[in-house]
Amino acid sequence: FPTRRSSDLEKAIRETQQAHKETEKAIKETQKNIGGLNNTLGSMVERIMTPDLPRKFKHFGFTFDKITTIKWATNGNVYAEIDGLLENGTQAMAVEVKTTLEIGDINDHLKRMEKIRKYADEHGDKREFLCAIAAMIVKPKPKEYALKQGLFVIEPSGEDVKVIKPETKPRIW
Repeated sequence: FPTRRSSDLEKAIRETQQAHKETEKAIKETQKNIGGLNNTLGSMVERIMTPDLPRKFKHFGFTFDKITTIKWATNGNVYAEIDGLLENGTQAMAVEVKTTLEIGDINDHLKRMEKIRKYADEHGDKREFLCAIAAMIVKPKPKEYALKQGLFVIEPSGEDVKVIKPETKPRIW
């Protein structure tokens, strides 16, 4: 009689362990799918927010002749990545694109700009680097913070986007 209960218990434990493994597998698959969806959403937001930026910045006296996505790398390690880099011979505007703008995103972009300036100096790039942050959802406090930090803010406006100049002189790196 005790042997039968013991084998029933062992069977129940094995079934529970199997169910646990299947649940873990389903969770990993879901996380992978969500990650892919986030990447797709991020790419869509970048494509919506950046194409017309060279024309938009002409309003502020900047003449950028191209926009690219760029990664700076040292010894094969990515040093900094920019969603949109507007360029001309003497200036570059690094645009970071987010779905929702948060203060942490702004602080991260400011740190990124320091890295970019350092990299540029180490490689003889004397251009002035300016900074903008774009998002589909721009909350008032992060927007105010970004503008006070000397960043341009790019946000949706009807069927287009609008660029808002910093409250003070744009910050230059």
